[in-house]
Amino acid sequence: MIIVCTASADTYITDKIISSQFRATDANVGRAGTLDLFKLYDETPLLGVTGQTEISRALIKFDLQPLYDLTGTILDINSSNFKAYLQLFDVAGGNATPANFNIVAFPLSRSFDEGVGRDISVFNDLDRANFITASYSNSANNLWFTSGANSGGLLNSTDIDYIASGNLGSGVIDLFAKQNFVKGTEDLSMDVTTIVSATLAGLIPDKGFRLSYSSDEETDLKTRFVKRFASRHVVNSVLRPRLLVRFNDRIQDDGADFNFDVSGSLFLENFVDSSPANIVSGSALTPITGLNCAKLELVTGSFSFTTNVSQHRAGTADAFTTGLYSASFAIASNDETVIGGTDTLAKFVAASGSITFETYWKSTDLTFAYHTGSLTMKRVPRSQSNFTTRRPMLRVTNANSYYYQNDTIRFRVFGIDLDYQFNLPAKRPRKLTSIVYDKVYYQVIDKFSGKVILDYDSVNDSTRLSVDGQGMFFDFKMQALPAGRTYAFRFYITERGNTYLSNEDDTFFEVRP
Repeated sequence: MIIVCTASADTYITDKIISSQFRATDANVGRAGTLDLFKLYDETPLLGVTGQTEISRALIKFDLQPLYDLTGTILDINSSNFKAYLQLFDVAGGNATPANFNIVAFPLSRSFDEGVGRDISVFNDLDRANFITASYSNSANNLWFTSGANSGGLLNSTDIDYIASGNLGSGVIDLFAKQNFVKGTEDLSMDVTTIVSATLAGLIPDKGFRLSYSSDEETDLKTRFVKRFASRHVVNSVLRPRLLVRFNDRIQDDGADFNFDVSGSLFLENFVDSSPANIVSGSALTPITGLNCAKLELVTGSFSFTTNVSQHRAGTADAFTTGLYSASFAIASNDETVIGGTDTLAKFVAASGSITFETYWKSTDLTFAYHTGSLTMKRVPRSQSNFTTRRPMLRVTNANSYYYQNDTIRFRVFGIDLDYQFNLPAKRPRKLTSIVYDKVYYQVIDKFSGKVILDYDSVNDSTRLSVDGQGMFFDFKMQALPAGRTYAFRFYITERGNTYLSNEDDTFFEVRP
């Protein structure tokens, strides 16, 4: 899943020299459309003194509430598949851009006020935050410990503006992210997973980030003017700063494509009045919870197979998911258990290629069934002297023309093989069933510009499609997309050693506030 946290405040602070007479240390640009990082050396004398350095640093705070809301359910901040990226987008302002420089992001130790200033020419608007003052509260200015928010140190120190290092439980480590800009026109995308996960865990204060050139580049004898990013006040919403969070919430229910000899999983969902609810058992209506809380029995003829059922667990606390149960198991295709007469399971599989089992979700003592169904288990597909690949095509089957930003939608995806399914002989119309492709990833594009808004992720599987008994699906939170624009999905499929792009541009939707 993808969560996008938007900036709740951003600005940059500077001590730029104005008219060779004074420094704009009390200037505020909180409502400007850009975040400007620059370093000037010996460009402007101050009251006749040359060799002056002028600097700017950016401050940015994100609303992490969408992440706090999920830490008790599907979001596990300790998982290796949890990733957070600080992303800012380059703005071509007509100025020269420096090249081969580094930008460093530190977590702030102090809060800052965004302010209402707009003047980025002569810095004539006064407000907080600025180069001297971080914020204003209780009728008093809260000053930076060192002008320019430049006092760094150890986590939990009481006299620092930003956190340079700290102990998060396994010794002192550096707490910053860094990116090199070769051409100078690149967007910023920094892995800030450690900082964000520690913030969500309450180990680092939720104050935001300070961005600047590296310390060496701030103090050398070279001018770097100007690296310009879009701020949260820029008109084009796609360019606004974002904290992009990716994590794997995938569910793999193999009910639609279960094979012999391979471990697979089956899931059971329980609802009461449209809300997830735990199954209850016995006259006391005791909720069925925890590990090994039920049994799954598979039966065909005189053959039966029984395995344990547990509640599904997710989230940082590895908490049990209300109303969701699963069982994972494998059945060998060479099992010699007799099904009926003289036919063994192995013989039946060899002859027909598949067996349909009756499934019974039962109490632990096997005396009561909570749900009955069926499962068709197939032989693993093999072929001789046939290296033909598939030609997949995917379609979203339940998309509406628009959604609102607070919507969470489960999109159903139908898959077909153009080279196989449409060439099957048939005497009458037939209804196709969806092919389940194991490795499918989605991305989101702007419908009209074609720009990729959210890219696919095959490393941490944050955009990999889930599977259940009805086929492929994925859950998507519309808050990840800027409102007022139209989007479409594209899918990447990895299948039998090949990778395919399946466009879904015909199914598009608008996101409304």
